[in-house]
Amino acid sequence: MEWDLRTLLNRPITSHGAPLGQERVAARTTAYIYGNILVLAALVPVTKSQESLGVAIVVGTALSTYIAHTFAESVGESIRNDRRLTTAERIDSLRDSVPILTSAVVPVAILATAWFNFLEPRTAQLIAEIVLILRIGSTSYVISRLHGEKVSTNTHLAAFGLAAVATLIVGLKIVLTH
Repeated sequence: MEWDLRTLLNRPITSHGAPLGQERVAARTTAYIYGNILVLAALVPVTKSQESLGVAIVVGTALSTYIAHTFAESVGESIRNDRRLTTAERIDSLRDSVPILTSAVVPVAILATAWFNFLEPRTAQLIAEIVLILRIGSTSYVISRLHGEKVSTNTHLAAFGLAAVATLIVGLKIVLTH
């Protein structure tokens, strides 16, 4: 089977072979953006004296955010449906929030390179921060794909805009909470 990037990008997003509805795709996109912003906000203020704690801070932030987000989404969904959620719906909620956890994977791997002296800790932290900003900006490409649109100048401008807004949000969080 030959893999064609265009074919891969135009395939519907599925779960267990069934296409996800717009609500579930939106929930996963929200979790992706939210997770990346919070992991970035946790990573930015790590000081030189806390370099060895960077991995723990990022993992702790991702895990606690995942738990809180999943709980809040389940409560909200229960209210929207005016009933208790089924086990399958709760599992879907857990699955839809996984992008929060995946937001920490690459930054943790990059930070871990400093443990093995492949990178200086500050360099690893800076690279991890840049990767997170790029991940947030890349959301515009996903949204274009979901709408069946071709990548355009507007898509690129949206990517830069998303990255800039995410950076501002992180800055605001740091100023207000640290």
